[in-house]
Amino acid sequence: MRCYCCNKMLSDFEATRKSVHTNEYLDMCNKCYATISDDLLTYERTDLYDEDEDYEEEELDHNEYDSFSRMDNRVDNDY
Repeated sequence: MRCYCCNKMLSDFEATRKSVHTNEYLDMCNKCYATISDDLLTYERTDLYDEDEDYEEEELDHNEYDSFSRMDNRVDNDY
């Protein structure tokens, strides 16, 4: 599986990221997903995340990386 935006090979973690609203796979690498992550809520298989893979440090905030957790905060604060 390759990234829809940049054609990079996806890891298992990246390949299993789904939209909360459509339940469809996003098929985006972490670098491309980082550009829209604040606007798109996702389900992520954090058990597949591999810290040994080559990710940029600024993309991964380990305290908030699970987008579903951020969705809970938005629901409480935005509605």
